[in-house]
Formats: sequence, structure tokens, C-alpha cells
Amino acid sequence: MPSSQPDSDPEKQPPIPAAPARDTPPEELAHYDDAVIGKAFRWSLLAMVGIAVLGGILFLVFRNRAPEQTTRVTEQRAPETLASSTQVELPTVRFRDITGEAGIRFVHHNGAYGDKLLPETMGSGVAFLDFDNDGDQDLFFVNSTDWPGHASTGNAPPTGTLYRNNGSGTFEDATKGSGLDVSLYGMGAAVGDYDNDGLIDLFVTAVGKNHLFKNVGDGHFTDITESAGVGGAADQWSTSAAWVDMDNDGDLDLFVCNYVRWSKDIDFEVGYTVVGVGRAYGPPMNFEGSHPYLYRNEGNGRFTDVSESNGVQVSNPATGKPMAKSLGVAPVDLDQDGWMDLVVANDTVQNFVFHNRRDGTFEEIGALSGIAFDTYGKTRGAMGIDAGQINANEGIGIAIGNFANEMTALYVAQSKPLEFTDEAIAQGVGPASRLLLKFGIFFFDYDLDGMLDLLTANGHLEEELTKVQQSQHYRQPAQLFWNRGAGAGQGFVSVPEAMSGPDLVKPIVGRGSAFGDIDGDGDLDVVLTQVGGAPLLLRNDQALNHHWLRFQLTGKRNNRGAIGAVIQVQLGARTLSRQVMPTRSYLSQSELPVTIGLGTHDKVDAVRILWPGGAVQTLPNDRIHLDTVLAIEEAP
Repeated sequence: MPSSQPDSDPEKQPPIPAAPARDTPPEELAHYDDAVIGKAFRWSLLAMVGIAVLGGILFLVFRNRAPEQTTRVTEQRAPETLASSTQVELPTVRFRDITGEAGIRFVHHNGAYGDKLLPETMGSGVAFLDFDNDGDQDLFFVNSTDWPGHASTGNAPPTGTLYRNNGSGTFEDATKGSGLDVSLYGMGAAVGDYDNDGLIDLFVTAVGKNHLFKNVGDGHFTDITESAGVGGAADQWSTSAAWVDMDNDGDLDLFVCNYVRWSKDIDFEVGYTVVGVGRAYGPPMNFEGSHPYLYRNEGNGRFTDVSESNGVQVSNPATGKPMAKSLGVAPVDLDQDGWMDLVVANDTVQNFVFHNRRDGTFEEIGALSGIAFDTYGKTRGAMGIDAGQINANEGIGIAIGNFANEMTALYVAQSKPLEFTDEAIAQGVGPASRLLLKFGIFFFDYDLDGMLDLLTANGHLEEELTKVQQSQHYRQPAQLFWNRGAGAGQGFVSVPEAMSGPDLVKPIVGRGSAFGDIDGDGDLDVVLTQVGGAPLLLRNDQALNHHWLRFQLTGKRNNRGAIGAVIQVQLGARTLSRQVMPTRSYLSQSELPVTIGLGTHDKVDAVRILWPGGAVQTLPNDRIHLDTVLAIEEAP
């Protein structure tokens, strides 16, 4: 991004530039940092010379004095990084690109024709879902389309693509005639059985009207957006969405993130440019924010928009305008009271934490919880988000993928309920993630050792960025962090290519990401999407002989898909907890079944299900069989 160049005359010493404005694009902050460091270095040299002169004078004055009693001084050392403080033996788990051989032919179409409109670089998402109830994970890729007046001649309008899993990790295109072959400027997806009929339904967000597709069976969906009342405004830009039972009444409500108030005219009025490039895709600081949607499920196929009354609309106190610029949402029971809360990742404005008041309404406590800002009280360019129990027997971790030159955030629960601290540096995630632009992000146990690891999908906005910032690249590799568990050596370690295989770190313009077991072997495979290109379907080829349990829950009093339920597996003194939650990452949905790795443990001591609302169900020991799928219905 553009920056001022220092005077080349050595006689002229450039002053430290003024502190960057709050809305300075993150790319420019690196230039500011360099200038400050350079100035500080020059002053440090002068100070060192002065200290040396003063030391010589003092030596001459005091050299003839009698020696004093020797004082023992403890050596001070800088803190060591996780990588150097403890030797770590990383597992070798290779991910292999099987996109082509699996039958995936989808290519994202963003409709770009040269005007560089912001939505072109922000999509799109992907969803794992078992739409035909055959027990394996199918795929739906969200697509965008051409802009008005710029349609490709002679070609059918692009649509999203639905793939049916053949049961072995290969797929066939099931889009035609499915009802999902609808052209729209799509962004993200959310899956959930909103009417509790046993069939997974699909909600697709877009620039413009959103769409709810009801699954009617036999591989067919019906667009019921208008009758359901969840289309939203035609001039809105929606991003991530989540099905969640906010009031514990047994059916799924719908939360929808909206990004910024956008139109082509507004985009041109903002007029973002980069020196050496010209017009460019820019950050959202100069766009007005937008309130999210919150729809209450009335149980009869209709929804009521309760956004204004239920506490999820936050306005800027100075302007009265919507504050939110939301790209990701993580539904999670933060205080473990049986009621779902919502953590929202906002781009260049503070993140939100909507704490459930247990009456279907929410209180925004982002600043009080410690999740709203970074450790210096500043906002960041937040994209994707996920939540999970990152250490056995300990609290929740919330990971947020941030912009380039900003570290991935890792907020970890402290001793008090609803109190979090960003431990990204201490946990080993921060410095290694700083350079990349992180979009998709999720926790998953890729080596089945019982600990949640972390994966980010990365890619920049501007294809010609390297012309002005050589440290940045448009296509970027994914980044995998291995969780080495609790204790003195706790934290995450960045996994090198040699331990994950070259396919995982192939540079792409990464956006959405999700995980699911596509071939029924118990380990978790990965799909990454990219702007204007083909996705990567990466098969997990781990061969560590670790045990696992896979859970498929069915709610009775609660929602049919058991979204929001928590599964606890007891392994001696350790308790592994996982939440049933497909909404993860950026614009995307991971599989609904829950896989829990057991490592080398060949038995478990107990399995408990914590249902939304507080009911606890313990699974009899004779029903617990390792390395298989456990189908569990909610007890009456």
C-alpha cells in the first residue's frame, strides 16, 4: 500500500512519522513500524556512545577505591519462544490433494471485469452436509455470478454446486434439478434442520437477497425464502450465518452477519487506490457498517426478525450508525450455563460478544470479556472465527483470523466466567501467523491425539500487491498448528511442510474452509476455497494408529440435529469436550457429526452428553465401542 519515502539526503534526518490513524490500512502499519524502529536505532547508537564516555570517566574516578564486597547478580535472559524452549516431536500427517480424482470440478466465479468491486475478493464459502441421509458427507460450494451488464455471452449463469458423496470419498455433481441451481451473488452457507423433519436444510447468504432452501428429500430443495421471511434487504451484503437455538425452545433460529453498506456507486466514491497499481480492492474503513439479522423460528415454517429488540444491533455512540462490519460468527456457550452465546468477528471495528440473557435476548459484552480488541486496545481486520476447548479440562479458546501484518488472535478463557485474554503469543500462534492474511480458520484434531489443532486458509485481496509490498503475496499457503497439549510445554507449534505434505501449503487465494470425514476412515479431511479458482479437497492420510470416537446425535426435545449440544469423553483425569456446531471458519460449515481423537487410549471411562438447556445424558459403557460411529438419541 502507498507510503511516504524517507529523504535520501544523509544530512536530513526524517522525524518519526505521526502515529497512524485508527483506520490506517494494516499494510501501512508495517511502514510506520520500520520508520519508528529506524529512528529508535539511531538514538540508541548515540546513547551507547554517551554511556561509553561516561563509563570511562567513572572508571578513572573510582579505580583507586578499595574493592567492595562482591554482589552476586542473577543473569537476566529474554523469554524463549515455544519452538526453542522445548524439543517437540511433531507427528507426520500428510494431506493429499484429491480434488480432481474425487470428481470435484467446481471453479469459483466472482464476476470481476476490471472495476475491482469489493465483493469480488471476499467470497466464497463451502459446506459439508449429509443432504441425502446416507451417512456420508456431501459438499456444497457457494458461487457468485456476473454483475449486471457484464454477463458472459453464450454461457449459462454460474450457480452453486452440490456434490453427492459416493461413500468412498469420491463425488458426483448433483446440482442439476436439485433446486440449488440458482444464480445469485453468493457468499456463505449455513446448514441445519430448521423444521425438525430429519432433513438438512441450506441457507445461502449473498450480496442482495439471501435464500433459504428447504430439503424436501430425494436430493431436491425448494426455495422458501419469501414465505419464511428470511431474505433480508435487497441492498444488504450478508456474509457468515449460523443456525442456533437461542431460546432453547427446540427449534433452530438464524443469525446472519452483514458486512458493510455497499453498492457499486459507494465503492467508486470511496475510490481506493494503490501507488503503482491504480484502483484496488481496499479495506472497509470508509464504508458504513451494517446491523446483523436475528430471526426467531416460530415453528410453523416462518421466522420473525427480532434483530432490533433482541440486543444484537450495536450502533456507534458518536454517529448513531451501525457499528458492525461482520464477517464471521462463532456460536458457543461461553459460560457453560446451557444457553448459546454468539461471538462475532468484525473487520476493523471491535468484535462483539452477545451474551445470552436466557430469555432469547442478548447483551453485548465484547469489551468487558476482553474479546473486543487486541491486547493494546486496538481493533483488527477480523475475518473467520472458531471456538473450542484447546486444552483438556480447561476453558474455551476463541481463534480469529486477522488481516496481513496482524497476528491471529487466540482468546483463552480465564478463571472468571466470561473473561478472556489474547494468548496468541504465549500459545505459539501469534508471531508465526503475523505476515499472512487469514480468512478461513478452524480447530480440529487432525492427528486424533485428543487435542484440537488449528488450520488457517490464507490469501490477499490485491493480485498486484507484490509490486508495492514485496513481503506480501496474493496467493498464500495454508498454515497448520499442532497442539502439543497441557502442562509446561503447552501451546501450538507451526507444522512444517515436511510433516504435512506439499499439497496443504500450496499457495492459493484462500477464503472459506471446512472439515469432514469424506471416506469414513475416522480422520478429518479438509476443503479450502479460493477466489476465482478451484477449491482444494485434501484427504487426511494419517497412519498413527490412534483411536477415535465419532458421534451422531439426534435431538428429541431439542433441535433434531443437536446443534449446541456438548459431548464429554472422560479419559482418566482428562475430560475432552466438543460442541456439536457446523458453523465455523469463514462463510463455511463443517460436518455435523463430532469426531473425538483418543490417541493411544484403548478405552474411555465415561461419555456424557450435555444437551442445550442443561439436561445431562450418560452413555452406558457397553455402548461405547472405539473407532466407530455412535448414534445417540436424546433421552426422553
